[in-house]
Amino acid sequence: MTDTRNTARSTARRPVLVVGATGKTGRRVAARLRAAGHEVRAASRSGAWPFDWNDRTTWGPALEGVETAYVVPFDPAPVVRPFVEQAEAAGLRRLVLLSGRGIDDPDYLPGDALAGSTLVDAEEAVRSSGLEWTILRPGWFSQNFDEGFLADMVGSGRIGLPAGDGAASFVDAEDIADVAVAALTGTGHAGLIHELSGPRALTLAEVAAEISAATGRTVEYVALPPEEFVAELVGQGVGAEDAEALATTVSPILRGKDAHLSEGVQRVLGREPRAFGEYVRNAVASGAWVGSESVSEKRGTATFTS
Repeated sequence: MTDTRNTARSTARRPVLVVGATGKTGRRVAARLRAAGHEVRAASRSGAWPFDWNDRTTWGPALEGVETAYVVPFDPAPVVRPFVEQAEAAGLRRLVLLSGRGIDDPDYLPGDALAGSTLVDAEEAVRSSGLEWTILRPGWFSQNFDEGFLADMVGSGRIGLPAGDGAASFVDAEDIADVAVAALTGTGHAGLIHELSGPRALTLAEVAAEISAATGRTVEYVALPPEEFVAELVGQGVGAEDAEALATTVSPILRGKDAHLSEGVQRVLGREPRAFGEYVRNAVASGAWVGSESVSEKRGTATFTS
C-alpha cells in the first residue's frame, strides 16, 4: 500500500497569519478566511497565537509554517521592516499590508507625524522585499464611530473635532476586509496598491445627522478649533502629546485632503462600496450606542480611547 501521508501534508493549505487579529479589520479578515475554509493563525497579544510587536521572540512561532499573512502595522514604532525580513527568512510568500490614505502625499500629514512615518517605513519595507505584496490604503474607517476613538463622543451626543466643514469618504471595515481576503487568497493583486474609500464624502455634520436619524437620539457635530480640542482632551486626562497627535490626525479632513473618492473596492470586488448609512444601520442592529444619553443629558463628557 502506498503511504499518502506526506503527499496529503504537502498539498494541504497552510494557515494564514493574521497579525492584529482582534482589531477592526483583522477580526473581520480572520472570520472571512475561516468561513472560506482556511486555517487562520490569529495573532495578537491576547490571542491563541501570542504576538507582540514589542517582543520579537513572539514573531518566529507565529510565522512558522505560514506562506501568507495579513499585517496591521504597529504605529508607535517602525518594526515592520525587521518583521518582513524575518518573515522572508521563515518562508513567507505573500503579504497584504494595511496602510493608510495620504502616504504618497507629502502635505497630508507633517513629516514628523508618528503614524505617517511608521506607515511610510512599513510600505517601503514591504515594497523592497522579495515577497508577493499588496498594500491597502483605506481612508477613515466608518467603524471609528462605534468601535474606535469616536465611539464615546457619539455616545455623549456630541462629536467635537477640529475638522471644520471638511468631508471624508468614510470606508466600511467590512469592505476593507473583503478586499484583504481577495488579495490574500486570489490572483492579480501582487505589486498593487489598493486605495479604498466609501461611495461619497460626508461632512461630520452629515455623519451626526445619519447617526441621529438611525438611533433616534440627538447627536450633534461641533467644529472645534484645534487648540480647544486639545484642551478638552487634556482636561479629560489625555496626555498633551497624545491630544496634539490626534488633532494632527484629524487635520487632513479640515484641509480637504480626505474628501476624494477611490475606486479600489470597485476594482477588486466588482461592486460599489457600502454607504455610510448602511454602516450606521448595521451598527445599530448590532447594538451600537445602546444606552447612550442624549446630548442635553451628557454634554461634553466624551473620553478619548486610542
